[in-house]
Amino acid sequence: MNLLALRFAARELRSGVKGFRIFLACLALGVAAIAAAGSTAEAFRQGLASQAREILGGDLAVTVEQRLFTPEERKAIEGTGRTAWAVAARAMAQAPSGERRLVELRGVSDSYPLAGQVTLEGGGALAAALAPSGGVAGAVVERVLLERLGLRIGDRLLVGELPVIVRGVLVQEPDRLSRGFALGPRVMVRRQAVEDAGFLQPGLQFVETARIALPQGAVPTQARKALRTTIEDRSVRMRDREDAAPGVRWLIDQLEYFLGFIGLASLVAGGLGVFGAVTAFLEDRKPAIAVLKALGAEGPFIRNLYLTQIGVLALLGVAIGLVLGAAAPFVLGGLVPADLPVPALFAVYPGPLIRAGAFGLLSAAAFSLVPLARARATPPASLFRRDVQGGLKLSVETVGAAIAGLALAALSVLTAPTPLAAGLMIGGVAVSFGLLWGLGLLAAKGAGRVRAGTRGALRMGLANLAGPRSAARTAAPAIGLGVALLASVVLIQSSLLRQVAEVAPKTAPAMVFTEIPGARTAQFDRVVAAAFGEKLTTENYLRAPFLTGRIVALKGQPVNRKAIAEQERWAYDNDISISAIGPQPPSADIVEGKWWAAGYRGPPLLAMEVDAAKAGGLKVGDNVTLSVLGRDIEARIAVLRKVDVGGFGASFPLVLTPSALEGADLRHVAIAKGGKDQETRVIRALGRDFPEVNVISVREQLEAATELFDRLALAIRGAAAVAALAGLLVLTGAIAARAQARTREASILKVLGASRLQILSAYVLEYGAVGVIAGVTGVGLGCLAAWPVVTLVFKADWAVDWTGVAALVAGAALLAGLGGVLASLHALAKRPAAALRAE
Repeated sequence: MNLLALRFAARELRSGVKGFRIFLACLALGVAAIAAAGSTAEAFRQGLASQAREILGGDLAVTVEQRLFTPEERKAIEGTGRTAWAVAARAMAQAPSGERRLVELRGVSDSYPLAGQVTLEGGGALAAALAPSGGVAGAVVERVLLERLGLRIGDRLLVGELPVIVRGVLVQEPDRLSRGFALGPRVMVRRQAVEDAGFLQPGLQFVETARIALPQGAVPTQARKALRTTIEDRSVRMRDREDAAPGVRWLIDQLEYFLGFIGLASLVAGGLGVFGAVTAFLEDRKPAIAVLKALGAEGPFIRNLYLTQIGVLALLGVAIGLVLGAAAPFVLGGLVPADLPVPALFAVYPGPLIRAGAFGLLSAAAFSLVPLARARATPPASLFRRDVQGGLKLSVETVGAAIAGLALAALSVLTAPTPLAAGLMIGGVAVSFGLLWGLGLLAAKGAGRVRAGTRGALRMGLANLAGPRSAARTAAPAIGLGVALLASVVLIQSSLLRQVAEVAPKTAPAMVFTEIPGARTAQFDRVVAAAFGEKLTTENYLRAPFLTGRIVALKGQPVNRKAIAEQERWAYDNDISISAIGPQPPSADIVEGKWWAAGYRGPPLLAMEVDAAKAGGLKVGDNVTLSVLGRDIEARIAVLRKVDVGGFGASFPLVLTPSALEGADLRHVAIAKGGKDQETRVIRALGRDFPEVNVISVREQLEAATELFDRLALAIRGAAAVAALAGLLVLTGAIAARAQARTREASILKVLGASRLQILSAYVLEYGAVGVIAGVTGVGLGCLAAWPVVTLVFKADWAVDWTGVAALVAGAALLAGLGGVLASLHALAKRPAAALRAE
């Protein structure tokens, strides 16, 4: 690039950025969205990393379910470092008034916590709050439990059969995030109190966890591997502080990619704005380019002259986007500091900003080089005739545009957490963009054919729509892409909300009962029936034995986890739910095989969830070895069935014949459908006769899920609106680029006798039609994207929010029509004589 081109470029840049405002806005918007998503995600990752030890509660965490650590395991754990012990179980908390509520009971040792601090309302020490008084255990509880049960500090309550006195309100535990989802408010007492109350008996559902603080200089991963050589039992789970909250990390990765993808889609949609702005800029420079070429300037000089200007302005747009994106996490932290779900460390992180900058520059190159190639290749005579719309030839610019486009797609795939999903999404955007572009061209051609049979403003509007610079060719693809993203988010949200708020309450149980004593099941059924005030049938009540076990061998061979698809390893990684049922249960959903007879007494048979069986390469007739109740049972698969976890039925992945577990004292679980009043009566009745039975209110969980999903969906819809805003910027750019031509057209039409109302109507019809085309097509593409997500990923019923769909189409048409009004008002503002003399 020679110095003369740089000097010319510097002189032209002195005139400012007029004509490039849309160019800058489109680039800045997309870059800001990508940078904001990456910077916010990195702030959360760094927050997790900086507090990993506090989140885990130590350097290592070792967990076992449904049993206590053996003396040998306890000795190995204590030999690794300083240790704090904790047990957790679910139980019903009952106030003196008789009100009951499911809680998460946790018992901790005196050494707890090893890292971080337990925060109580008003301060105070945890040890003092948990100290027993008069033979009654001290407890700290969450504020919501006090409100639900009408209690105050100093009041007593019964947790299962454990009497406790409330000594404090629990605000925060340092290891809360690492323990995952809780079904009820938390109650914390001393570990010994939980054990003395009988919560840790064999066969009950409880968890014991040891948290370990390693000696100075010890490496957590090496310590975990060394401990694993001593404790080989795979049912004992181990984590170190590098993996303190794996589920949260996964969620952050996926959310970052989704929001970043929306930003990338905004860049692609805004790319048309970049294309239009560069085209309009070069069209405005036609006389200068023609003079330079006539005076002997060669193509490379013209390219370097305007490539320098476009490059400088692209850097400015990217810089604006990076500043906005880098500031976004600080704004988020300032607006909702108390509502952030995970710890965040807000700072300026170069990595996400560099990635967002690369996306912006590649997008600018991909959409700027093509119009530059046309201007450079056009001969001086054509330029003087104001023709820069010549055909494209293979050149440095077109090759550069193609490379930039491919690099944009490659960068998207390489920086995504799941490259395959990224490739599918990029492909979907490319296909959608091409489809929208093609429909825009078809609409323009169709308008040209239809206009012959029309008159007045409609004929003028159709003529504009069919013209070579129709907004249908430029603005429709960008607006349609934005509508498609918004439509997919709205449709996914409406289907899932309907599943949670309408379908699930009808198909799922209202209550789940656990820890029902196997020897008293008949009495339990009578108590529930009396509280319900109606006869119990399979339509409103189901009860079955319950235990957990592990699949240890398939067809006589030990389970090879690596040979099983990752999404189905849930059936082979950990203990899973098992029941023992004789007669075929209602809604068995048998896919293959036949259920055994009610009184079957032969060798053990098994009904298995069909997807888990296929993942293990199993079919009817194959043998599966289960480890249950301390012994191995080999059972032959008799039935493969679908299991609807959220439905009202026997939703156990594994069901054995009752004779296989004969003699075992199994606890039962039950599910029931009923109204809110029946739920209240059942909870009170069980408090008198079955205090050890836990009652999980599914209704409350669904209400909480609906509220959480609403909040999340609102944020995602706001992010998706960024793409729609990019489409509006393109529309604005198309209007601005054609402003001079529109003024000339309006002046000619007025001279020929057209009224202001006719001209205004023509423009509104043209742009309104563009909005309808983009809106309808975008909604269709949004349906195509949302349907597989709803039905295949979330396995929910497909439901269309017709009100939201209509609002999107109407909004696109209205905003585009408003653009037509603005375009016409600008064109009509000048007098015909002045406008035509300027030509």
